[in-house]
Amino acid sequence: MSKYPQNGVLRASIGVAGGLLLLVGCNFAGAAERPSESEILNALKPPVVVRSLTGVPSSDDVKRRTLIDNLRSKSRTRSLTGDEREQLADVAKDRPSVNLEIYFDFNSATITPRAVPDLVNLGRALSNEDLKGSVFLVGGYTDAKGSGEYNQGLSERRAQAVKDFLVGRFKIAGDTLVSAGYGKEQLKNTADPFAAENRRVQITNLESKQDAAK
Repeated sequence: MSKYPQNGVLRASIGVAGGLLLLVGCNFAGAAERPSESEILNALKPPVVVRSLTGVPSSDDVKRRTLIDNLRSKSRTRSLTGDEREQLADVAKDRPSVNLEIYFDFNSATITPRAVPDLVNLGRALSNEDLKGSVFLVGGYTDAKGSGEYNQGLSERRAQAVKDFLVGRFKIAGDTLVSAGYGKEQLKNTADPFAAENRRVQITNLESKQDAAK
């Protein structure tokens, strides 16, 4: 989000590998209704794994796992490079994900009290036994207002704020959450670059225990 007033709102939708089910704003039962714990959990559950007859991981699996293992340690000490963000985005595009509406104060990465219920639902879902052993990408996104540099920094701080909340409140292991900011690089609504649904935090299940077992 940029330095221009935008109400600090990040809209909600649910994405599932192999297709996208949009549940933005009033497409929920109520305009102010956001994904429940069970909806988040179901959206992030990994697809059914089809095991290779040889039992040997594919080259794509090896590349994905190597990238994730590398970034799990690096993201704790520095921001990701542009190349690393692009590689993560490529991995994440076909993985189960959920976009959440998270409220921040204007020009701030501080989570507001009204954002807490949504983050609590997220934390409970990520703590569910069905998602144990998974590694998640916490991606921050803004709309197109403001400079690229400003939006990049703000999206990184907001993604990190969500990660810090999950680690602090739910004791989720920090190395299972990779935070990354994408600024205004990946607009959800390209027809309206300033639309609210472009301002979001996306949680993606990068790797599950089923994937690791392949």
